[in-house]
Amino acid sequence: MELTVTQENLTRALASTSRVASSKTQLPILSNILLRTDGHRLMVAATNLEIASHQLIGATILNEGAITIPARLITELVGSLPKTTVTLKVEGNHLHIDADGYKSVINGTVADDFPELPTINEKTAVSYAIATSDLKQAISQTILTASSDTTRPVLTGVYWHSHDGALYLAATDGYRLSEKRLVETKSDVAAIIPTSTLQEVLRTVNDDIAEIEVLFDETQVRFRLNDAEITSRLIDGNFPDYRQLIPASSDSVVTIPRSDFAQITKVAGLFARESGGSVTITANTEKSTLSLHSIASELGENTSEATATVTADGQVTLNSRYLIDALGVIDSDTVVFRFSGKLSPCVLSSDQNAGDYQHIIMPLKS
Repeated sequence: MELTVTQENLTRALASTSRVASSKTQLPILSNILLRTDGHRLMVAATNLEIASHQLIGATILNEGAITIPARLITELVGSLPKTTVTLKVEGNHLHIDADGYKSVINGTVADDFPELPTINEKTAVSYAIATSDLKQAISQTILTASSDTTRPVLTGVYWHSHDGALYLAATDGYRLSEKRLVETKSDVAAIIPTSTLQEVLRTVNDDIAEIEVLFDETQVRFRLNDAEITSRLIDGNFPDYRQLIPASSDSVVTIPRSDFAQITKVAGLFARESGGSVTITANTEKSTLSLHSIASELGENTSEATATVTADGQVTLNSRYLIDALGVIDSDTVVFRFSGKLSPCVLSSDQNAGDYQHIIMPLKS
């Protein structure tokens, strides 16, 4: 193999794919990156057997071929080179790198030992073309409520599923739940995507990508981002019937500026660290306020309040960190917060698109 490529393009591709390469593995080849010619382009790929990532970049191909190279070394090396043309040449199991006076030789491994990259039958796969901004928002709004408890694998991912003619994303850790309506659909899909895969998608997306293609088969999902692809195994199992946890109506409905709600929660949370983040929220119709009260037994206490539109008096105790997380991903200026007493789930949503995104938090026992 012999080719030339720009340092900028190669650096970008290596930086993206190298995150997938695994350094903690019993298979040393998985800590390598695969370099392989593909027509008039160079394919840069990595896999950890759960996720595979590859990018195609333009190159001047002199001789076709392939090799695998230690991911960390080549990524750091190429990233340190001047922004110029880089020549890559394979001789035996060695990769020679030449760039404007910088000459390096890296010991590699034959590409035949590299695991076969996953494939998806695009003719039978369920496919969606989703605006990048919409997909980024949907992932960001749901991924934060997924569980990190590996004893319940189905809760460690985000559930993508069709319901009533729309594609929804949902995630829960048992204490909170988020649901996002993404796009209309006529297809049936029910798939749990690992959070690590979705985090990799968010890291790979850039402003040049207007639309992302998402393809599902029975065991895999693929995200196509222009010349980059991320393919992942799905989590096996059945996601719980979460919709029964979302209250259809609530006794107290509070409409409040999001920035005000976030500010009083942040302040109250400072005094709630000793009590597991516990803050008591009170809605007051007479004063038209929402107030948060927190106590730190050895330090003091705090009451913070903000003006709000309140339909009925009520009180509930929540984890302030969960509340701050929720307010951080709701993108509207105004938030609707509704609850019924001290034991029922609390619901946060944006004022404009109440049915578009819902964030549910279970109360704490006060």
